[in-house]
Amino acid sequence: MLYVVVNGLWGPREEGPQEIAGRWFDTLTRLKDIDGPTFDAWHESEGGIESDPVLKPSVPALAEYIERKNTGPDLDVVGYTSSLWARNPGMPQATSAIHAGGTSLYAANSVSLAFRSREVDESAEVIRRAPDILRAFAEVWDIDGGQVYSKPQYRAVADQFDLRNTDPRCGRAVFLSANRAALAPEGLPGTYVRTAHSGLVIDLTRGGTQSPAIETIIETNRQLRAAGALEPLPQPFGRDKL
Repeated sequence: MLYVVVNGLWGPREEGPQEIAGRWFDTLTRLKDIDGPTFDAWHESEGGIESDPVLKPSVPALAEYIERKNTGPDLDVVGYTSSLWARNPGMPQATSAIHAGGTSLYAANSVSLAFRSREVDESAEVIRRAPDILRAFAEVWDIDGGQVYSKPQYRAVADQFDLRNTDPRCGRAVFLSANRAALAPEGLPGTYVRTAHSGLVIDLTRGGTQSPAIETIIETNRQLRAAGALEPLPQPFGRDKL
């Protein structure tokens, strides 16, 4: 069963629904450019069934949706959480989720895209372009760290290094913020792609042409950790520490 995730994390950054909606709209636009057939007809995340309402992305529509989904107190501290899903013929189901706008020093903000399917495998074009999606996350959300992984890869790395969910790690691709990128060693088994804000994507799939073994991913994590590029996040944390 296909289960691949692209995610990004960042520290405290106060933003309201309009600002978050602007970033989310830019993200969905870039996803459409990467693979139009997969990223079409976004449904509001309710039951994961075809009768769920369809949301046509625009900044006003996304801002209204974010406000409708978040009605609790202290949203400027805990942040706003929302998600959308799309499942089109011959494509994996894609779920776009955000948690943004939070200023708590004990909870990271995040953006993610999860792919699931029983019919589509990892040879699909959209899965091969997952590192491009990670780059889009980096540039639209100004993330501090992120990765692309399958479920077995995530578990293997977490078990090998005894990691918490928020600890930086490398999957089949990894994004490093400018401070972390400056520590990354040369010669890792992937392509190095610079991003806006002086970040770096290290893509072990080499543009979707290879499927790195779990042993390769673990060894890459070991080298990045030894160089200091994947130091765990201290808590409480600020953006200057990620």
